[in-house]
Amino acid sequence: MKKQYNSTEFENKVWQILKRVPRGRVITYQALAQAIGCLQSARAVGNALHKNPWAPKVPCHRVVKSNGQIGGYRSGIRKKTALLKSEGVRVKDGKIVDFEKILYKF
Repeated sequence: MKKQYNSTEFENKVWQILKRVPRGRVITYQALAQAIGCLQSARAVGNALHKNPWAPKVPCHRVVKSNGQIGGYRSGIRKKTALLKSEGVRVKDGKIVDFEKILYKF
């Protein structure tokens, strides 16, 4: 049986807002932090995503670095890249192609 995870209010906020990012789009850790009202919490957002027990239903694979690089992923970069590509996001050399065009903004 899978152990139940007791999430924090911050983690729940991150996961709830992230569910609004549509397929084929990406958001940055910093933009996600801003969307929940915690402007300086990009690293904390990354930590919350690492603990996400509902991936990929809560699509943490859609969160990337501000420079368009893929960033980390609990299941590994190959899995994150494969999930993004399955949604039509093009990735080349570890970076999002046409990053500014598919960047989601709230």
